[in-house]
Amino acid sequence: MKSMTVYCDTLTVSLNTGPDIVNITGELSTILKQSLVEQGSMQINIMGSTGSITTIEYERGVVNDLKDAIKRLAPPDGEYEHEKAWHDGNGHSHVQAALLGPSLVLPV
Repeated sequence: MKSMTVYCDTLTVSLNTGPDIVNITGELSTILKQSLVEQGSMQINIMGSTGSITTIEYERGVVNDLKDAIKRLAPPDGEYEHEKAWHDGNGHSHVQAALLGPSLVLPV
């Protein structure tokens, strides 16, 4: 039976109130190099219920298009049951995050 390598690491990213989009490609490449994994997959998970992760060409126009699309699908000024219950102003953030999802698996 072949052996399997599992490597775990943590990346901390600061985001502004958003949607905010940050390019973490360089950081993920560094983590992958440190892992010494040459073949397999990289699983990336976001902690928290208002964060998400996706892949997109990190170019200003495309990034702005994605931000605009997210705001159209779950506008900050919309009416949300979460907001009625908790009054924390982030009902839209939960919906926006759910649209993109909390994890990715990328081939190595």
